[in-house]
Amino acid sequence: MIVGIGVDLVRLQRFGESLKRPGFAERVFTLTELAAAPTGDSTARRTEHLAGLFAAKEALAKALAGTPGLVWTDAQVNHQENGQPYFCLDGSVKARAEALKVRNMQLSISHDEKTAVAFVVLEA
Repeated sequence: MIVGIGVDLVRLQRFGESLKRPGFAERVFTLTELAAAPTGDSTARRTEHLAGLFAAKEALAKALAGTPGLVWTDAQVNHQENGQPYFCLDGSVKARAEALKVRNMQLSISHDEKTAVAFVVLEA
């Protein structure tokens, strides 16, 4: 049974400006997520990657029925060997998911040169 769905769309240019704000990335992403993001000459690729993760976290918050009390870094996006993204939950986000009796989470992330989008389905 579906207990929540969420979708989020992020404009890469605007998100890139947010990444320049001191402390923003550290407040939103775990150290593991930041370490896994592309580095080097491709600032655009890093922005695209992190925007996808941000969209995923926003979509998850919507699927969990809102953001009050949720901590950004309590939801970490990882990737399987085949590239499929999935969530690892902790703290406030894990507690909200348990309260909704979430047993399965589906996550899809996509992006192009201007936007990143994520879609989440939560099942009990």
